[in-house]
Amino acid sequence: MTDDDLMALALDEAQAAALREGPGERADVPIGAVVLGPDGTVLARAGNRREADEDPTAHAEILALREAARVTGRWNLTGCTLAVTLEPCTMCAGAIVLARIQRLVVGAMDAKAGAAGSLYDLVREPRLNHRVELTTGVRGPESAEMLREFFRARRGKR
Repeated sequence: MTDDDLMALALDEAQAAALREGPGERADVPIGAVVLGPDGTVLARAGNRREADEDPTAHAEILALREAARVTGRWNLTGCTLAVTLEPCTMCAGAIVLARIQRLVVGAMDAKAGAAGSLYDLVREPRLNHRVELTTGVRGPESAEMLREFFRARRGKR
């Protein structure tokens, strides 16, 4: 699976998060994440659920990492690739490092809160015990436009 294919799956998750509506469900910021196992199989997919779960830690990356660990029966996700539509925040970047993710594929960068090359570069911090291979800009314009459109629509509702 190419990085572009992987990001397409993450974009699907992001779109689903933004469109989530119904009993007990609430739309969320369109960010999606997918974990690919070392053998090329998709281990987990997730979209943001902070609003739906009323959980500040329910970021797409965290949910995808949790599910991948559950599926594999291991917290250590060595050899896995994580694709995410928006550059991870410090919480998510820390979790990515602690999970021993091998590769991180990012769509849009986040100059205000990004911790994988923009504001901080936690995933490649040499003082930590693990560093992540980083690829950025994969379908970045598409990821950024999805976020802009979501917030544009939200502002229009007020």
